[in-house]
Amino acid sequence: MKIPTMINLRGYLTLAVRGEHVEAFINSLAEAGIPVWDVTPTGAHSAELKLLLKDFRGLRPLLKRTGCRTRIKERCGYPFKARRLLKRKAFVFGIVLFFTILLTLSSMIWNVEVEGNETIASEDVLDAAKQEGIYPFQWIFKLESLDKLSGNMTARLPGTSWVGVERNGTRIRIQIVEAAVPEKPPLQSPRHLISTQDAVITHIYAEKGVPKVGINSRVKKGDVLISGVLGDEENSERVVANGEVRGLVWHEYNIEVPLVKTHKVYTGEGKKRSYIVFGDRAVQLWGYGEIPFSQQETLTYYDPLTWRTRVLPLGWMTEKIMEVTEVQHTITEEEAKKEGIEGAQRDILAKYGAKSRFVSQKILHDKKENGKVYMKVLFEVEETIAKELPIVYNQGE
Repeated sequence: MKIPTMINLRGYLTLAVRGEHVEAFINSLAEAGIPVWDVTPTGAHSAELKLLLKDFRGLRPLLKRTGCRTRIKERCGYPFKARRLLKRKAFVFGIVLFFTILLTLSSMIWNVEVEGNETIASEDVLDAAKQEGIYPFQWIFKLESLDKLSGNMTARLPGTSWVGVERNGTRIRIQIVEAAVPEKPPLQSPRHLISTQDAVITHIYAEKGVPKVGINSRVKKGDVLISGVLGDEENSERVVANGEVRGLVWHEYNIEVPLVKTHKVYTGEGKKRSYIVFGDRAVQLWGYGEIPFSQQETLTYYDPLTWRTRVLPLGWMTEKIMEVTEVQHTITEEEAKKEGIEGAQRDILAKYGAKSRFVSQKILHDKKENGKVYMKVLFEVEETIAKELPIVYNQGE
């Protein structure tokens, strides 16, 4: 016969039937509309068959009429599994307790983060949030709507133009947008622009003040480039000198570069450690034992448990401990020179400004000794050489 639908969900039995009239019993099942399947003869007066659990009680009249007897060989389906599960009360209680704890933990705030604040202290923001009921271990269902919390926080924090409150699972993020207060220009006393070092002038532009040098003029450190004193001795006015002055400057560098470079690389060998994470605590489950590597690096991966859009305070963390070894790489003398010169150029740009321009470079001396290349290099650089010097009253220029 055709197997009924969803037999596992409804539950079914495997029966052993014996008697003189087994064939008559099976025919009577068909006449009564009781579906059976997998009917298998096991002897001259015995057979096995399967039928649904709900039809088992209807067999008694048919068995009495045909003189057959049955024995249950196997019980299958979810009704029997559920019955066996209910007998294990401790296991059922553990499952219920686990999901209760999980639901409880996911219904609380665990983290409150503050972003975007520069002049307002994070502690002040957290204090204002606490007054609105936003703090760790607070029940989420006790919070007011996010729009109302945002408005209340903005009113509580002076100096803010907008405060956003966003909830992502058990985490609250407070976004601060501080009010733009126009900055007052600093009060400046009259001053000159003087040279920061010895140089040859290549460019000078005086926005305010009197230029004291011209193009191709050689100046020394401390010389006045643009004066903040206007007029003559009888009629003079002191101003804040402003402008741009660039000049050629020479920098001498002593450089040493090793010819053998040492790098760390992964060997491919490693070991894993696994942890289950509860909040800010982690309990190690696997990966015990000593680390057999003399040199290693540890890579950490964390996978939090999520429910819909909520990030729960539970997760799985894996540590990969990778063996590393040192590999040596030899470079040529020319590569070492190039590397040393590029390093010196980066140093010059960092010290004297990214707008500095390299005009020329000259290796004054170089040698190879003890696995290193030694060089003395002279760089000719065009850079900004002006800095401010306040004018002391009655000092003049």
